Amino acid sequence: MKHIVPMAVCALMVATSAFAQATADIDTALLAAPANLRDGATVIKWKPDFTYDTLRKGTNRLVCMDRSGQPGQQAFMIECTSVANLDRLAQNMKFETEPDRAKRQVALDAAEANGSRVKPEYGSVWYHVMGADRERARNHMTIAVPGATTQSTGLPDNPRQGGVWIMNAGTSTAHLMTPGE
Repeated sequence: MKHIVPMAVCALMVATSAFAQATADIDTALLAAPANLRDGATVIKWKPDFTYDTLRKGTNRLVCMDRSGQPGQQAFMIECTSVANLDRLAQNMKFETEPDRAKRQVALDAAEANGSRVKPEYGSVWYHVMGADRERARNHMTIAVPGATTQSTGLPDNPRQGGVWIMNAGTSTAHLMTPGE
């Protein structure tokens, strides 16, 4: 009986610690979520095999994650987007494991050319909080418009005119850049 109480206390301490860590992971992942979507957002944690665990099931279509330190990402990188973009994210992460930038770009271009590049959901927003660390992180937001061009949208394909513009026009990676912070 003497050993049961200490084991129970130890188990409770481990469970409490795990709960506190999960709560901290969720809170961090939600930093990029807009206030009006935060409470209903799903939170995931990516695994090395490009699948993920769901830390919190949401009630809306926003999914948030901490991608800090992953290949191709900044030291502090929090990202939220539509749940429809999870396949695109998994594919991006596979490409980002190639450390040679030129080789990675060749692989991306080949996937774009042969049609195997997963398209993001048209009109979906990508919210980011990113930087060297949490204290120096900045907000950044883009809107996915795969295939969009100046001709199809009337928006410029460069930032020279000021205002919103299409980056990577005409590709599956086309997105609206929103000047600001």
